[in-house]
Amino acid sequence: MTTALVTHDACLGHDPGPGHPERIGRLSVVLAALDEERFPKLMRENAPRATAEQIGRVHDRGYVEQLLELEVTEGEHLALDADTVLSSGSVEAALRAAGGAIRAVDLVMAGRANAAFAAVRPPGHHAEPARGMGFCLFNNVAIAAQHARDRWGVTRIAVADFDVHHGNGTQAAFWDDDDLFFASSHQSPFYPGTGGAEDSGASGNIVNAPLPSGTGTKEFRDAWQRDLLPAIDEFAPEMLLISAGFDGHARDPLAQFLLETDDFGWLTRELVALATHHCRGRVISLLEGGYDLVALAECAADHVKALEWARDG
Repeated sequence: MTTALVTHDACLGHDPGPGHPERIGRLSVVLAALDEERFPKLMRENAPRATAEQIGRVHDRGYVEQLLELEVTEGEHLALDADTVLSSGSVEAALRAAGGAIRAVDLVMAGRANAAFAAVRPPGHHAEPARGMGFCLFNNVAIAAQHARDRWGVTRIAVADFDVHHGNGTQAAFWDDDDLFFASSHQSPFYPGTGGAEDSGASGNIVNAPLPSGTGTKEFRDAWQRDLLPAIDEFAPEMLLISAGFDGHARDPLAQFLLETDDFGWLTRELVALATHHCRGRVISLLEGGYDLVALAECAADHVKALEWARDG
């Protein structure tokens, strides 16, 4: 079996403007790092547009309609908040990002790939049901989870989120559903101010590991080995989704973790092992943060190499 790479050129059309960290170059360097010469076995797929109906299974209809009706003139920008800025190509990019998450699920569930990586932007894990925020418009990973339920009848789904920022939107979408599990490590106190260890969801289906500024390899790996990986193992998911943010790297300008490239490869291999044990190797990863371009390219390449370990259980 193989690993699929899902992306679309439209995701390069989202341009929040000069100086914005969530810049076009983020996706460009990831795709360059995953080029065919270095990854000849990757199955390469274009992301379709997600439909309003698919997005509306996670997000409030009014929010979806408002976003889809926005018109931004070429060369101008529209700010949803201080961090979340739209250009003329942003809504199309967001539709393709959500659609890429959906296509990744379909490829894995149809048996065409064991694992899939959706290299898309804008990212998604901060987007709450009724609003976008934190660079995010639609919550791609939550949309993927809901699609797996609706289209494929998957019941128990876990999301592992190792972005340095807490995935408040995913937590909010999963909070009341005991068949959806969310495990997150993140810097705290830090944006967006959520993700305390006491946040456990309506039925213990949320496990957060808030970690202080300066967290390095040992503390990061200890948190996953002690708390988060065992919690996912106990939940025994039928599908494992990953919110893959690489902004915990020591070179990243937006955070104060001190992780190295190999930390992300190590964790990915641990998650693939869980997916092999519980999910017949079915693991889908989606690009979230990562704002130093050199570190992002290195980490994404190591992450996809580790995904290629996925095998039928």
